[in-house]
Amino acid sequence: MPVVRLYYQDMERLIGASRETIMSRLAMMGADIGKRAEEEYVDVEFFPDRPDLYSSEGVARAMQGFLGIKTDLVSYSVSPGPVVVQVEESIKSVRPLIGCAVVRGLEFTDEAIESLMGLQEDLHWGLGRNRRKVAIGVHDISRVRPPFRYFGESPQRRFVPLDYSEEMTMEEILHNHPKGKDYGHILKDCPVYPLIVDADDRVLSFPPIINGELTSVTEETEDLFIDVTGTDPVVHKALNIVVTSLAERGGKIESVLVKRSEGDFLSPDLSPASWKVRTEEANRLIGFDLTGAELAECLKRMRFGAVTAGEEMDDIVVVQVPAYRADIMHSWDIFEDAAKAYGYDNLEARLPQTVTVGRAHSSEVRKGEIREIMAGLGYLETMPFTLTNELVHFQWMRRSAAPEAAGAVRVLHPISELHTILRTSLLSSLLEIFALNQHHPLPQRIFAAGDVVKDKKTRMNLAAASIHSGANYSEIRSVVDAVLREMDLEADIVPTKDRAFMPGRGADLFAEGKRIGCFGELHPLLLRSFGLEQPAVGLEIEWGELEQ
Repeated sequence: MPVVRLYYQDMERLIGASRETIMSRLAMMGADIGKRAEEEYVDVEFFPDRPDLYSSEGVARAMQGFLGIKTDLVSYSVSPGPVVVQVEESIKSVRPLIGCAVVRGLEFTDEAIESLMGLQEDLHWGLGRNRRKVAIGVHDISRVRPPFRYFGESPQRRFVPLDYSEEMTMEEILHNHPKGKDYGHILKDCPVYPLIVDADDRVLSFPPIINGELTSVTEETEDLFIDVTGTDPVVHKALNIVVTSLAERGGKIESVLVKRSEGDFLSPDLSPASWKVRTEEANRLIGFDLTGAELAECLKRMRFGAVTAGEEMDDIVVVQVPAYRADIMHSWDIFEDAAKAYGYDNLEARLPQTVTVGRAHSSEVRKGEIREIMAGLGYLETMPFTLTNELVHFQWMRRSAAPEAAGAVRVLHPISELHTILRTSLLSSLLEIFALNQHHPLPQRIFAAGDVVKDKKTRMNLAAASIHSGANYSEIRSVVDAVLREMDLEADIVPTKDRAFMPGRGADLFAEGKRIGCFGELHPLLLRSFGLEQPAVGLEIEWGELEQ
């Protein structure tokens, strides 16, 4: 999750409250307080669903309302500006969407620059899916001359990228520049690359990779041009978050005319979205007993605009959602903010209406037995993520079946390319852990016992893996025999066709005619995919299936 560094003096200035008051209430707004430097700053972690809080300005704006210093909807004025961006047809098949703005009259401090750069990178991660959907460019507009062009350019176009002193072709940037190495895959197989240039054909930005050195931002910068490009309409939400954060620093927002074949538009659009919510539904969901007027006041403290629909319609509250809030998708999202403003600490403690005695679920009892067995065999327990991705889970494991054919459940709206499906097995996760721990001494022996999901059904698996120079079939076979014996289970061992294992050095486990596991020496090509340089063996048993 994004970590925002808040400097105490900066926050006191932005919020208008003392450090003690801010710190006493910050956690109640949904923040996880982390590392502190007692006299300088505090690191605060926010959930990915609140990208408007990824900057000190966004946190200050929210805290002003939460503390009752400034409530109600923030109104940002957008003045008509002279800057024009021409979007050419050549870019439409590569990275078609763009939003732009100009923010003038800024006074940058070290803290302000750090906050802006941190916001930019966190939005790339949170909204942008590592820049695939959204990439943000921030430029000193005083160094270039509008109008600007956004178009598809030859990979051989040369310019000086940010933090470099010599020209490179865009193709060279993808292979040699650190940002090109990190994000060049986004433009793989593209015949042209996105580029933004000024009236003199000087490069501002090569999205989503790197800006030009020409427009780098310094402490002397006063006026900014901001471009947000991407493949999803969320580019406009990202733009709104950036420009409103800068406006909290005193910046004056100017619109940019974006000209394109399907119709011109002014950017940014900071008009709020209108919702109607029912007080009765809010009370039922969050457990309070608020009137319509009280619900509206709570929402004002969370920087919404809110009024009741009238005396005869007190149950209905008309809500204005600010343009920088990208997380409001349902009325329940609004009610959650109302509950924060009212205060979870105001909930009355009540005794449960039923009296019961708890006991461990049978699957947890069994899991405890498995943990004890594996620990006795010298294996260390790990708890890998339930979410994974097709590349690691299937391609790297040399299991080429399509995810759907293998029974994998896809995540509808993944926040990262690393987490796109629910795991159907555990072994690949253990190999990822090996890859991350190659700086530790060998041998390494680890296991995981937990849920997997196949065909929309949850099952329980055990996986174990060992890596060291002498890892072989005999080692993992002895572990399988010990596990089956200690679990009082019987299974037939037959040669496997699983390509994750070396031919002739892997086996399947069958019980009552069902394949319930596999084990063996892992294939060298598989190990290479994970970046492992030592032999490794592994096993996986569907012990939830065995008990049925």
